[in-house]
Amino acid sequence: MVRAALERASDAPGYPQTYGTPALREAVAAWFARRRGVPDVDPDGVLPTIGSKELVAWLPTLLGLGRGDLVVHPQIAYPTYDVGARIAGAEPLPADGTAQVGPRAGSVRLVWLNSPSNPTGRVLGWEHLKKVVDWARSVGAVVASDECYAELGWTGAEIPSLLDPRVTGGSHEGLLAVYSLSKQSNLAGYRAAFAAGDPVLVRELLEIRKHAGMIMPAPVQAAMTVALADDDHVVVTKARYRARRETALAALTHAGLRVDDSEAGLYLWATRDEPCWDTVSWLAGLGILVAPGSFYGAAGGRHVRVALTATDERIDTLVERLAAAAEAGAGSSVPAGTGNRTDTI
Repeated sequence: MVRAALERASDAPGYPQTYGTPALREAVAAWFARRRGVPDVDPDGVLPTIGSKELVAWLPTLLGLGRGDLVVHPQIAYPTYDVGARIAGAEPLPADGTAQVGPRAGSVRLVWLNSPSNPTGRVLGWEHLKKVVDWARSVGAVVASDECYAELGWTGAEIPSLLDPRVTGGSHEGLLAVYSLSKQSNLAGYRAAFAAGDPVLVRELLEIRKHAGMIMPAPVQAAMTVALADDDHVVVTKARYRARRETALAALTHAGLRVDDSEAGLYLWATRDEPCWDTVSWLAGLGILVAPGSFYGAAGGRHVRVALTATDERIDTLVERLAAAAEAGAGSSVPAGTGNRTDTI
Protein backbone atom coordinates (compact mmCIF):
# COMPACT_ATOMS: atom_id res chain seq x y z
CA MET A 1 0.00 0.00 0.00
CA VAL A 2 2.75 2.47 0.96
CA ARG A 3 4.94 1.47 -1.99
CA ALA A 4 1.96 1.79 -4.32
CA ALA A 5 1.38 5.34 -3.07
CA LEU A 6 5.03 6.12 -3.72
CA GLU A 7 4.72 4.78 -7.27
CA ARG A 8 1.53 6.70 -8.00
CA ALA A 9 3.20 9.94 -6.92
CA SER A 10 6.51 9.26 -8.66
CA ASP A 11 5.77 11.55 -11.63
CA ALA A 12 6.73 14.63 -9.65
CA PRO A 13 8.89 16.98 -11.75
CA GLY A 14 7.97 20.12 -9.83
CA TYR A 15 9.30 21.31 -6.50
CA PRO A 16 7.45 19.80 -3.52
CA GLN A 17 6.07 21.82 -0.63
CA THR A 18 8.58 22.32 2.18
CA TYR A 19 5.62 22.72 4.54
CA GLY A 20 4.16 19.42 3.34
CA THR A 21 0.86 18.90 1.56
CA PRO A 22 -2.30 19.75 3.51
CA ALA A 23 -3.24 16.05 3.29
CA LEU A 24 0.01 15.02 4.96
CA ARG A 25 -0.27 17.57 7.75
CA GLU A 26 -3.88 16.58 8.39
CA ALA A 27 -2.86 12.89 8.44
CA VAL A 28 -0.27 13.67 11.13
CA ALA A 29 -2.88 15.48 13.24
CA ALA A 30 -5.32 12.58 12.84
CA TRP A 31 -2.59 10.08 13.75
CA PHE A 32 -1.83 11.96 16.98
CA ALA A 33 -5.51 11.92 17.93
CA ARG A 34 -5.98 8.25 17.07
CA ARG A 35 -2.68 6.72 18.22
CA ARG A 36 -1.14 9.07 20.81
CA GLY A 37 -4.11 10.47 22.71
CA VAL A 38 -3.43 14.02 21.52
CA PRO A 39 -6.63 15.47 20.02
CA ASP A 40 -5.48 19.05 19.59
CA VAL A 41 -2.56 18.98 17.12
CA ASP A 42 -3.00 21.86 14.68
CA PRO A 43 -2.08 20.85 11.09
CA ASP A 44 -0.44 24.28 10.85
CA GLY A 45 1.96 23.06 13.55
CA VAL A 46 3.19 20.07 11.52
CA LEU A 47 6.42 20.05 9.51
CA PRO A 48 7.72 17.06 7.48
CA THR A 49 11.45 16.39 7.85
CA ILE A 50 13.93 14.33 5.85
CA GLY A 51 14.13 11.64 8.49
CA SER A 52 14.21 12.55 12.17
CA LYS A 53 18.01 12.47 12.49
CA GLU A 54 18.27 15.46 10.17
CA LEU A 55 16.09 17.53 12.49
CA VAL A 56 17.88 16.31 15.62
CA ALA A 57 21.21 17.39 14.14
CA TRP A 58 20.08 20.76 12.82
CA LEU A 59 17.41 21.94 15.26
CA PRO A 60 19.83 23.96 17.46
CA THR A 61 21.11 25.73 14.33
CA LEU A 62 17.60 26.31 12.99
CA LEU A 63 16.66 27.85 16.34
CA GLY A 64 19.59 30.25 16.10
CA LEU A 65 21.53 28.81 19.02
CA GLY A 66 25.22 29.51 19.37
CA ARG A 67 28.02 30.37 21.73
CA GLY A 68 26.90 30.59 25.35
CA ASP A 69 23.69 28.62 24.80
CA LEU A 70 23.08 25.27 26.46
CA VAL A 71 21.37 22.23 24.91
CA VAL A 72 20.27 19.77 27.58
CA HIS A 73 19.91 16.11 26.62
CA PRO A 74 19.69 12.77 28.49
CA GLN A 75 22.83 11.41 30.10
CA ILE A 76 22.48 8.15 28.20
CA ALA A 77 21.47 9.26 24.74
CA TYR A 78 21.63 8.99 21.00
CA PRO A 79 24.87 10.87 20.12
CA THR A 80 23.26 13.25 17.62
CA TYR A 81 21.76 15.41 20.38
CA ASP A 82 25.32 16.25 21.43
CA VAL A 83 26.55 16.62 17.86
CA GLY A 84 23.70 18.93 16.90
CA ALA A 85 24.56 21.30 19.73
CA ARG A 86 28.21 21.37 18.64
CA ILE A 87 27.30 22.03 15.00
CA ALA A 88 25.48 25.17 16.16
CA GLY A 89 28.39 26.26 18.36
CA ALA A 90 26.29 25.72 21.49
CA GLU A 91 27.24 23.59 24.48
CA PRO A 92 25.69 20.16 25.06
CA LEU A 93 24.83 19.37 28.68
CA PRO A 94 23.97 15.78 29.63
CA ALA A 95 21.40 15.87 32.45
CA ASP A 96 18.49 13.72 33.56
CA GLY A 97 17.00 16.29 35.93
CA THR A 98 16.70 20.04 36.15
CA ALA A 99 18.70 20.06 39.39
CA GLN A 100 21.74 18.93 37.40
CA VAL A 101 21.60 22.13 35.36
CA GLY A 102 22.03 24.24 38.48
CA PRO A 103 22.81 27.94 38.20
CA ARG A 104 23.24 27.73 34.43
CA ALA A 105 19.50 27.35 33.86
CA GLY A 106 19.26 30.82 32.34
CA SER A 107 21.50 29.71 29.46
CA VAL A 108 19.36 26.72 28.48
CA ARG A 109 17.71 27.29 25.11
CA LEU A 110 16.77 23.73 24.11
CA VAL A 111 15.90 20.62 26.10
CA TRP A 112 15.88 17.26 24.34
CA LEU A 113 13.79 14.40 25.69
CA ASN A 114 13.83 10.88 24.27
CA SER A 115 10.98 8.63 25.31
CA PRO A 116 11.07 5.72 24.64
CA SER A 117 14.82 6.02 24.89
CA ASN A 118 17.45 4.89 22.45
CA PRO A 119 19.36 2.94 23.75
CA THR A 120 17.76 2.08 27.11
CA GLY A 121 14.09 1.69 26.17
CA ARG A 122 13.10 3.75 29.22
CA VAL A 123 9.69 5.47 29.07
CA LEU A 124 8.95 8.80 30.76
CA GLY A 125 5.54 9.25 32.38
CA TRP A 126 3.39 12.29 31.78
CA GLU A 127 4.19 13.69 35.25
CA HIS A 128 7.90 13.70 34.40
CA LEU A 129 7.23 15.30 31.04
CA LYS A 130 5.08 18.00 32.62
CA LYS A 131 7.78 18.89 35.15
CA VAL A 132 10.29 19.34 32.33
CA VAL A 133 7.88 21.46 30.30
CA ASP A 134 7.01 23.68 33.26
CA TRP A 135 10.69 24.19 34.08
CA ALA A 136 11.68 24.86 30.46
CA ARG A 137 8.95 27.44 30.06
CA SER A 138 10.12 29.15 33.23
CA VAL A 139 13.60 29.65 31.71
CA GLY A 140 12.43 30.35 28.15
CA ALA A 141 13.68 27.10 26.59
CA VAL A 142 12.18 25.02 23.79
CA VAL A 143 11.44 21.36 24.58
CA ALA A 144 11.85 18.82 21.78
CA SER A 145 10.85 15.21 22.39
CA ASP A 146 12.20 12.43 20.18
CA GLU A 147 9.36 9.87 20.27
CA CYS A 148 10.34 7.62 17.36
CA TYR A 149 9.77 4.35 19.25
CA ALA A 150 6.38 5.28 20.72
CA GLU A 151 4.45 2.58 18.82
CA LEU A 152 6.78 -0.16 20.07
CA GLY A 153 5.88 -0.57 23.74
CA TRP A 154 6.20 -4.05 25.26
CA THR A 155 4.80 -3.89 28.78
CA GLY A 156 1.35 -2.46 28.17
CA ALA A 157 2.29 0.68 30.05
CA GLU A 158 1.25 4.05 28.65
CA ILE A 159 3.77 5.92 26.48
CA PRO A 160 2.62 9.55 26.62
CA SER A 161 3.61 12.18 24.09
CA LEU A 162 5.11 15.55 24.96
CA LEU A 163 1.96 17.00 23.35
CA ASP A 164 -0.39 15.14 25.71
CA PRO A 165 -2.90 17.64 27.20
CA ARG A 166 -1.88 16.51 30.71
CA VAL A 167 1.67 17.63 29.90
CA THR A 168 1.06 20.82 27.97
CA GLY A 169 -1.56 22.53 30.12
CA GLY A 170 -3.57 23.12 26.95
CA SER A 171 -0.85 24.91 24.97
CA HIS A 172 1.84 23.59 22.61
CA GLU A 173 3.84 26.80 22.95
CA GLY A 174 7.56 26.07 22.84
CA LEU A 175 7.04 22.33 22.28
CA LEU A 176 7.98 20.00 19.42
CA ALA A 177 7.33 16.26 19.21
CA VAL A 178 9.57 14.51 16.69
CA TYR A 179 8.50 11.25 15.06
CA SER A 180 9.77 8.92 12.36
CA LEU A 181 8.15 6.15 10.34
CA SER A 182 11.49 4.32 10.11
CA LYS A 183 10.59 2.15 13.09
CA GLN A 184 6.83 1.63 13.06
CA SER A 185 6.64 1.20 9.29
CA ASN A 186 10.16 0.02 8.35
CA LEU A 187 10.59 3.12 6.16
CA ALA A 188 14.14 4.10 7.10
CA GLY A 189 15.09 4.31 3.43
CA TYR A 190 12.24 6.72 2.69
CA ARG A 191 13.48 9.32 5.22
CA ALA A 192 9.91 9.93 6.34
CA ALA A 193 9.49 11.89 9.57
CA PHE A 194 7.92 15.01 11.02
CA ALA A 195 7.90 17.49 13.86
CA ALA A 196 4.64 18.71 15.39
CA GLY A 197 3.64 21.14 18.09
CA ASP A 198 3.86 24.91 18.35
CA PRO A 199 2.61 26.45 15.05
CA VAL A 200 4.61 29.64 15.66
CA LEU A 201 7.80 27.67 16.19
CA VAL A 202 7.09 25.49 13.15
CA ARG A 203 6.64 28.60 10.99
CA GLU A 204 10.02 29.90 12.15
CA LEU A 205 11.69 26.62 11.25
CA LEU A 206 9.84 26.54 7.93
CA GLU A 207 11.17 29.91 6.82
CA ILE A 208 14.78 28.74 7.26
CA ARG A 209 14.19 25.29 5.81
CA LYS A 210 12.75 26.78 2.62
CA HIS A 211 16.01 28.59 1.96
CA ALA A 212 18.14 25.64 3.04
CA GLY A 213 16.42 23.22 0.66
CA MET A 214 15.30 20.91 3.46
CA ILE A 215 12.36 19.49 1.48
CA MET A 216 10.82 16.04 1.69
CA PRO A 217 10.31 14.70 -1.86
CA ALA A 218 6.68 14.74 -3.05
CA PRO A 219 6.45 10.94 -3.57
CA VAL A 220 7.62 10.37 0.00
CA GLN A 221 5.03 12.85 1.27
CA ALA A 222 2.34 10.85 -0.52
CA ALA A 223 3.63 7.53 0.83
CA MET A 224 3.86 8.92 4.35
CA THR A 225 0.26 10.18 4.19
CA VAL A 226 -0.94 6.67 3.38
CA ALA A 227 1.28 5.01 5.99
CA LEU A 228 0.03 7.26 8.77
CA ALA A 229 -3.58 6.31 8.02
CA ASP A 230 -2.93 2.55 8.01
CA ASP A 231 -2.69 0.99 11.48
CA ASP A 232 -2.75 -2.62 10.28
CA HIS A 233 0.80 -2.72 8.95
CA VAL A 234 2.07 -1.28 12.25
CA VAL A 235 0.41 -4.16 14.12
CA VAL A 236 2.17 -6.67 11.85
CA THR A 237 5.54 -4.95 12.25
CA LYS A 238 5.19 -4.79 16.02
CA ALA A 239 4.31 -8.49 16.25
CA ARG A 240 7.47 -9.36 14.34
CA TYR A 241 9.63 -7.30 16.68
CA ARG A 242 7.85 -8.66 19.76
CA ALA A 243 8.67 -12.23 18.72
CA ARG A 244 12.32 -11.31 18.19
CA ARG A 245 12.42 -9.49 21.51
CA GLU A 246 11.01 -12.40 23.49
CA THR A 247 13.45 -14.81 21.86
CA ALA A 248 16.52 -12.61 22.36
CA LEU A 249 15.55 -11.61 25.91
CA ALA A 250 15.25 -15.24 27.01
CA ALA A 251 18.58 -16.12 25.39
CA LEU A 252 20.45 -13.22 26.97
CA THR A 253 19.01 -13.93 30.41
CA HIS A 254 19.85 -17.63 30.13
CA ALA A 255 23.43 -16.70 29.23
CA GLY A 256 23.79 -14.66 32.42
CA LEU A 257 23.12 -11.12 31.24
CA ARG A 258 20.66 -8.80 32.96
CA VAL A 259 18.38 -6.65 30.82
CA ASP A 260 17.47 -3.27 32.35
CA ASP A 261 14.67 -0.90 31.31
CA SER A 262 13.91 -1.95 27.70
CA GLU A 263 10.20 -1.23 28.17
CA ALA A 264 9.87 -0.10 24.56
CA GLY A 265 11.81 0.30 21.36
CA LEU A 266 14.01 -1.93 19.22
CA TYR A 267 16.84 -2.65 21.67
CA LEU A 268 17.67 -4.58 24.80
CA TRP A 269 19.84 -2.73 27.31
CA ALA A 270 21.94 -5.56 28.73
CA THR A 271 24.78 -5.94 31.22
CA ARG A 272 27.05 -8.55 32.78
CA ASP A 273 27.96 -6.05 35.55
CA GLU A 274 31.33 -5.39 33.98
CA PRO A 275 32.83 -2.68 31.74
CA CYS A 276 30.88 -2.64 28.49
CA TRP A 277 33.91 -3.30 26.33
CA ASP A 278 34.51 -6.57 28.19
CA THR A 279 30.96 -7.63 27.30
CA VAL A 280 31.45 -6.47 23.70
CA SER A 281 34.63 -8.55 23.48
CA TRP A 282 33.00 -11.63 24.99
CA LEU A 283 30.04 -11.46 22.61
CA ALA A 284 32.31 -10.78 19.63
CA GLY A 285 34.10 -14.00 20.53
CA LEU A 286 30.78 -15.75 20.02
CA GLY A 287 30.32 -14.08 16.64
CA ILE A 288 27.82 -11.49 17.95
CA LEU A 289 28.28 -7.74 17.55
CA VAL A 290 26.56 -5.28 19.90
CA ALA A 291 26.98 -1.58 20.59
CA PRO A 292 28.97 -0.60 23.70
CA GLY A 293 26.94 1.49 26.11
CA SER A 294 29.73 4.05 26.36
CA PHE A 295 28.83 5.16 22.83
CA TYR A 296 25.74 6.73 24.41
CA GLY A 297 27.47 8.48 27.29
CA ALA A 298 29.67 7.68 30.26
CA ALA A 299 26.64 6.58 32.28
CA GLY A 300 26.20 3.67 29.86
CA GLY A 301 29.65 2.29 30.50
CA ARG A 302 28.51 -1.06 31.96
CA HIS A 303 25.81 -1.93 29.41
CA VAL A 304 25.57 -2.96 25.78
CA ARG A 305 22.79 -2.29 23.28
CA VAL A 306 21.43 -5.38 21.59
CA ALA A 307 19.36 -4.57 18.49
CA LEU A 308 16.23 -6.42 17.42
CA THR A 309 16.58 -5.24 13.82
CA ALA A 310 18.45 -8.35 12.64
CA THR A 311 16.56 -10.94 10.62
CA ASP A 312 14.71 -13.79 12.30
CA GLU A 313 17.44 -16.14 11.09
CA ARG A 314 20.15 -14.03 12.72
CA ILE A 315 18.17 -13.85 15.96
CA ASP A 316 17.94 -17.64 15.93
CA THR A 317 21.71 -17.77 15.49
CA LEU A 318 22.09 -15.46 18.49
CA VAL A 319 20.06 -17.92 20.55
CA GLU A 320 22.16 -20.88 19.41
CA ARG A 321 25.47 -19.21 20.19
CA LEU A 322 24.39 -17.89 23.59
CA ALA A 323 22.96 -21.30 24.49
CA ALA A 324 26.25 -22.97 23.58
CA ALA A 325 28.14 -20.42 25.68
CA ALA A 326 25.82 -20.98 28.64
CA GLU A 327 26.24 -24.73 28.34
CA ALA A 328 30.00 -24.27 28.34
CA GLY A 329 29.76 -22.19 31.50
CA ALA A 330 29.65 -18.80 29.77
CA GLY A 331 33.38 -18.95 29.20
CA SER A 332 35.39 -17.01 26.68
CA SER A 333 35.78 -19.75 24.07
CA VAL A 334 33.85 -19.59 20.81
CA PRO A 335 31.23 -22.35 20.50
CA ALA A 336 32.02 -24.95 17.86
CA GLY A 337 30.69 -24.17 14.41
CA THR A 338 30.70 -20.35 14.61
CA GLY A 339 33.87 -20.07 12.53
CA ASN A 340 34.90 -16.52 11.74
CA ARG A 341 31.47 -15.19 10.86
CA THR A 342 30.29 -12.30 13.01
CA ASP A 343 26.68 -11.15 13.10
CA THR A 344 25.53 -7.68 14.06
CA ILE A 345 22.77 -7.62 16.66
